[in-house]
Amino acid sequence: MVEIFKTNIQLEQEAGLVLQKIEKRMPNSRITFDLEDCDHILRVESGSQINPNLIIEEVSALGFQVSILPDEL
Repeated sequence: MVEIFKTNIQLEQEAGLVLQKIEKRMPNSRITFDLEDCDHILRVESGSQINPNLIIEEVSALGFQVSILPDEL
C-alpha cells in the first residue's frame, strides 16, 4: 500500500525529524520525501494497511501542515 501526502516541509532537517517520528510508529514502512516537488511530497509505502490519520497526526504534532494528495485518474 502507498499513501502520498502534500506537506509544507522544506528543509532536509525538517524531513529527517518527521521521518524519525513516523518510523517509530511504522517501523516496517519505507518513507521518503521529494522536497523538490512543488507539493513537498511525503510518500509512505508499507506491506500492510496504512492509517493516513496516524501520519497526519504525527506530522501535525511537529507543527507542519500535511494532507493526503488525492489520486489522479
